[in-house]
Amino acid sequence: MNNIKSVFSIKDLENLSGIKAHTIRIWEKRYNILEPMRTDTNIRLYDLENLQKLLNITLLHDHGYKISKISRFPKEQIPKIVNEIVTDKTAKNHAVSSFKMAMMNFDQSLFFTTYNNLLSEKSFKEIFFQVFIPLIEEIGILWQTGTISPAHEHFISYLIKQKILINTEKLQVQEPTRDDKVFILYLPLNEIHELGLMYLNYEILLHGYKSIYLGESVPVDSIKDVSNYFDNIRFICYMTVEPNKDDVNDYINELQTVFGNGDSEFWLIGRMTQNINTKLLNPRFKLFQSIVDLTNNL
Repeated sequence: MNNIKSVFSIKDLENLSGIKAHTIRIWEKRYNILEPMRTDTNIRLYDLENLQKLLNITLLHDHGYKISKISRFPKEQIPKIVNEIVTDKTAKNHAVSSFKMAMMNFDQSLFFTTYNNLLSEKSFKEIFFQVFIPLIEEIGILWQTGTISPAHEHFISYLIKQKILINTEKLQVQEPTRDDKVFILYLPLNEIHELGLMYLNYEILLHGYKSIYLGESVPVDSIKDVSNYFDNIRFICYMTVEPNKDDVNDYINELQTVFGNGDSEFWLIGRMTQNINTKLLNPRFKLFQSIVDLTNNL
């Protein structure tokens, strides 16, 4: 079975561009900006070239160009104008669009070119917060709506992981400058969404702390085991989809029972934390709404 998606519905275009399907139809009918294919039952379908063109048009439109003016540009001129107008103000939107196109085309070269262009003006930290976080959030929505396949998500996630690891390694060779806490980072059992935790590992090292990175799907007894080797531990647990909303409070109770007599702290982050009953938490457990929120507390 082919897992590569190269033909898109108008709903897919709406999800990828942020332009409502109704508006796309109007632009198409009035200004002939896209050239859809039609099924036997007259349903519009679009190829990657149409998607690329719509993303570029969206950027120009956001930058103040009227759609009537854009429609008069020769087809090959649109990408050139996009490249000319990309400034700090629009770099984020342009970069997110470029990364999305790299994902849709499985195009590593476009990913690296876009990243290196950003790196010439921004730090890795700025790129992660300003571009990668919005991109990751969009990818989650695109995956949920069926606009992209798991193959697309795995492809782009791996490339982002690669950049996190390269920057993390530069810090790992340095000795910690702070010894008041040791951070132990892990994902709970059956949780495999690792990008956020990997970035937090980078931030902790950047702040001069010692970090022990355990990674995905770690059972409670393994966490307890590693806690025997260190003092002044602060655990960071990232819950994106596990434990699920029906089990997350039982999981918190288990952690509090196992670590009840110690002085270890737990910092909890991720989508599933919104299902935690805060009345159950003892003072050593703290919830964070976002990566930004957590890093501000380091």
